[in-house]
Amino acid sequence: MSTHSAGRRTFLVRSAAGAGTLAGAAALPAATAAVAEPAGHGGPGGPGGHGGQRTQGGAEGHGHAVTRHGAFFNDDDAATVESLAERIMPGAPGKPGAREAGVLNYIDLALSGPYADQQDFYRRGLAALDRHCRKAHGGPFLRLGATLQDRVLEALASGEAAEFRWPTAQAFFNTLRTHTMEGMFSDPIYGGNRDFAGWRLVGFPGAQPTFTPADMKSRQAFTREPIIGLQQRARTRRGPGSA
Repeated sequence: MSTHSAGRRTFLVRSAAGAGTLAGAAALPAATAAVAEPAGHGGPGGPGGHGGQRTQGGAEGHGHAVTRHGAFFNDDDAATVESLAERIMPGAPGKPGAREAGVLNYIDLALSGPYADQQDFYRRGLAALDRHCRKAHGGPFLRLGATLQDRVLEALASGEAAEFRWPTAQAFFNTLRTHTMEGMFSDPIYGGNRDFAGWRLVGFPGAQPTFTPADMKSRQAFTREPIIGLQQRARTRRGPGSA
């Protein structure tokens, strides 16, 4: 991972810990929880061919491992969004990034539920992104190296990507960055923060039945698992379909 990526990652992690991003999507409607694990092979997509299949493989021809989508994005858009999120919140050895935390799944599910009013925003934004990348760099975002991908993100953040009309380049970048951080640090019930990757990254303990006086005074990292993790582990031991 480049020095530029490491610096961006450090800034975002500190922002998440200090600004309350850990709550993330807690303000989303409760209906989000109902679609956090949709049954079957993906839910209905929006108009324009955005219904896809849930997959653990790569988008054909791209060589990118795209995981957990199918509620809204098609395979190509899913691969692009996952790559965008990973450049915003890049992983490092021993430190999960957006891909490992399942940010794509979070955004995909949110756009099929409480963020459904932003579907056209994403469709138009991704189309404008593709036009910009092809015009400025000769190929789609997925085909660009990390350095050029970062350059594209910088152009979006500064509003210098001329192919954007609505949404503006800055609006698209800011929304995607916000959703990436939500997917990293919100409760896993909303489809992101896989295996508590974001919480572990910043030392957030998650839900606990109680914190002892010793816990409150300790200056050491809190290591007990979030209670939701223990519940999931118990269901796994009992097997599927257990109460």
